[in-house]
Amino acid sequence: MRLHDLDPENRPSERFIRTGPASLSPAELLALILRSGSRNLNIVDTCNQIISEFRLEKLADTALVDLQKIRGIGKVKAMQIIAVFELNKRLHYARNFNKKIKAARDVVEYMAGRIPDETKEHLFVLHLNTKNQIIKPELVSVGTLNAALIHPREVFKSAIRESAHAIILVHNHPSGDVEPSNADKQVTTLLKEASAIIQIDLLDHVIIARSEWFSFRERSLL
Repeated sequence: MRLHDLDPENRPSERFIRTGPASLSPAELLALILRSGSRNLNIVDTCNQIISEFRLEKLADTALVDLQKIRGIGKVKAMQIIAVFELNKRLHYARNFNKKIKAARDVVEYMAGRIPDETKEHLFVLHLNTKNQIIKPELVSVGTLNAALIHPREVFKSAIRESAHAIILVHNHPSGDVEPSNADKQVTTLLKEASAIIQIDLLDHVIIARSEWFSFRERSLL
């Protein structure tokens, strides 16, 4: 069925105007952006297929070539989808510019969408000013954390360059288990000792997964 064959009051655009965007399904919202479907499939059905195939939470990270595997999605529509999520990421970053950190939850919210590949561990250093506002995030390493591989020089180099008052370590666990490993503890101890010498405070080390986090400071381990 084509969208034009629906009763006007049931079309996504009409419901958007009448009751607002919150009343529309994810597929209907996406359909408003892409606008037209293929000859044999209307755009809402196409968008339902996209979300069913990739899941909404993974759609933001889906590659152009993978989106084009969906019938009715060519290069232009695939770019439109990616552009929407890219704008959302930039809005998130803009809203979190100079974000003040009061607790580990603030760190988790700030890091949302910043890890490029959640199947690998990423170690970030957040640089803070004297008001505990983030002035710059820095990706230090990708791969398994290991105290023998992570030198304090690499962690504190940009902190010194940015004249940071303090830093917070953040890394993800692809497994979803946020309990710190022995390597996590060794890295934290090593960098805490270095921070005392360099006189740039290590305020926390936060381990994050999809829906959980672990704070060394909040667990009294730092």
